[in-house]
Amino acid sequence: MTIDEELTLLDQQLRRLKIEYEIFFSNPAKRPPTDVEWKVLSLLRKFSDGARMSFSQRFRYNALAQRYAIQADLWRKKMRIREEGYRRPQDAILSVQGVRVSEEHESKHPTAYGLTRKPEGAADEPFTVQCSDAAAEREKVESLYKALTTAKYKSGEEVSGSFDSFAKFVSKKTGEIRKQHNCESVVYSVEVQDGQVKLKAKAKAKG
Repeated sequence: MTIDEELTLLDQQLRRLKIEYEIFFSNPAKRPPTDVEWKVLSLLRKFSDGARMSFSQRFRYNALAQRYAIQADLWRKKMRIREEGYRRPQDAILSVQGVRVSEEHESKHPTAYGLTRKPEGAADEPFTVQCSDAAAEREKVESLYKALTTAKYKSGEEVSGSFDSFAKFVSKKTGEIRKQHNCESVVYSVEVQDGQVKLKAKAKAKG
């Protein structure tokens, strides 16, 4: 199995682990998915040194490792609440089944316990970068690739294609747009619209 295939397997196992934990926390009689978590941790440890990976593979691994770390921290908090019960008003927002909120907390904090959430459908600020010669501006292309893949991971979209293939695409696209619009550079942006990640490119006018 290649490194890319194992990273894909890690991604799949992470998705499965998240689903298993959601089932676990919604069912007081369910056992935690320790077997799936063990598989995830084994794969994370296997590639932790990053010695045999390319830039795009290392970035993909780091994104997966970060995703696991964030989710594992949430699961630990939920596990503590499940074992000890709600101690703070904000704990109730984690929604662990089988644990009751005291009536005092329910009466004092009727609306999500004072926590504010991002309005439904609100978009993140788009990431933008300006390229005039993508082949010579590797750092800009890397930052664009990182922003695109990170946004896809966050939205649950599959990330396909290596950094090298992405860099070739950006270089070719930049040349085409500059020639078509007779412009000095091209502005690329990574935006999330209706839950979908979009990569946009537009000509930057001279002057």
